[in-house]
Amino acid sequence: MGIKRQDVLPMLKKQLRRHPHRKPSRPLVPEEFIPSASSEPRITWFGHSAFLLQMNDMNILLDPMLSQRASPFQWIGPRRFAGTLPVTVDDLPPIDVVMLSHDHYDHLDYHSIKSLADKVSRFFVPIGLAAHLTRWGVPADRITEMDWWEESQLDEIRVACTPSRHFSGRTLTDRDATLWCSWAIRSQNTTLFFSGDGGYGPHFAEIGEKYGPFDLTLLECGQYDESWPFVHMTPEQTVQAAIDLRSRRMMPIHWGTFTLAFHTWTDPIERVLAAGAQKDITIMTPKIGESVSFKSPILPTEQWWESADSRSS
Repeated sequence: MGIKRQDVLPMLKKQLRRHPHRKPSRPLVPEEFIPSASSEPRITWFGHSAFLLQMNDMNILLDPMLSQRASPFQWIGPRRFAGTLPVTVDDLPPIDVVMLSHDHYDHLDYHSIKSLADKVSRFFVPIGLAAHLTRWGVPADRITEMDWWEESQLDEIRVACTPSRHFSGRTLTDRDATLWCSWAIRSQNTTLFFSGDGGYGPHFAEIGEKYGPFDLTLLECGQYDESWPFVHMTPEQTVQAAIDLRSRRMMPIHWGTFTLAFHTWTDPIERVLAAGAQKDITIMTPKIGESVSFKSPILPTEQWWESADSRSS
């Protein structure tokens, strides 16, 4: 379901060619993260697909990739557009739950998990990821592995491991050895969907039918290419996924942090806003590090990437 072997060499050749404007012309500056409690459900974006979700008096980390590079090594590999990290583990409030979507380096980060190992009450992961976590110091009794459509209750919050159209693997020999997933998170008054990574498919409508409508969907929108159409969505497909999920409002994720594909760094957000306007979808665009009460009638819509890049000024 991922990138085919015969596509690897052409992809490497494409990677070596010059592709203008794949990253900002100067480092991005994240908003200062200030931990605070709130009675309203809030989300804070730490770039790419990493979030702090605060709801029902719980702090939930989604795909907490908090290192400088999306790579097995911190001296080589895709580097953040921001010159500084948006947050460190020490900056975070006490974390009740970590939820992981799959094992790729830009989502499952060794250094972040090592730092969180003793500070998190519960880890929810798709099947197979527990082996990584226990090897990195997370106590096994704090990990819940789940298959697609399985549900688990934690206090007032119910989480459902939902399907995704992607693939897994951290080395050349462990392709698809672990499961990948998306997540539906529900309380009595709030519903949220986190896509993780994945291509467009009928599973979005199934999830929307079973768990929607959603107050907010965090949907992959970036790192797409014609060479891998089934494992990443185009921005137009992201908008359609939001419609399928019966989403009241949507936030595009998986962009604005690393260069992992060949499109310009602003292509995802420009195209998704254009497609969303045509379909009358409410799209919020917070800055990295900005906390948002996502059920509020007023949402951030500033096109901050324009002023962040001298090419646009």
